[in-house]
Amino acid sequence: MCGIADVNWHDMLVPHVSLLEIFLRGTFIYFLLLVLFRLFKRQAGSIGLSDLLVVVLIADASQNAMSSDYKSLPEGALLIATLILWDRFLDWLGYQVPIVARLLRAAPVLLVKDGKPNRRNMRQELISQDELMSQLRQHGILDLKQVRRAFIEGDGQITVLSADDSETQSPKKKRQGAG
Repeated sequence: MCGIADVNWHDMLVPHVSLLEIFLRGTFIYFLLLVLFRLFKRQAGSIGLSDLLVVVLIADASQNAMSSDYKSLPEGALLIATLILWDRFLDWLGYQVPIVARLLRAAPVLLVKDGKPNRRNMRQELISQDELMSQLRQHGILDLKQVRRAFIEGDGQITVLSADDSETQSPKKKRQGAG
């Protein structure tokens, strides 16, 4: 039987790698992944199954680069804390400094203008005509001619301005406001 006396407390609690090195590795990998996802991925709110798979695989592949094969709990805790710290700090900085927010968050992309789909932007965002119409129907719009402007926002939601100048809320906002 394995008892509490059989636990290797030294290996579990005493770092084997410099904590500064773990912090620096975590920082480097965090910013590398941030830049790569910002350059190559579409809106964050539109994560599909294949996107999730890529995130899991990247996390597994980058784990060794970040950890330098750490074994103790403080090393793992510091690595997790480093990633959360940078994420929280950049959110705060983006709130405080508008130029940072523009660098970190995707700008809205125009999908429909005056009832006409913007095919180039739809292709760039990988949104088909059928997907666009599905989103418009969720906003209560059955015909593109009813749309003055439609945007895909940085969070992946579709914002629709109808031809009568009133904003059509997202289905989520309608449900929240209905109560």
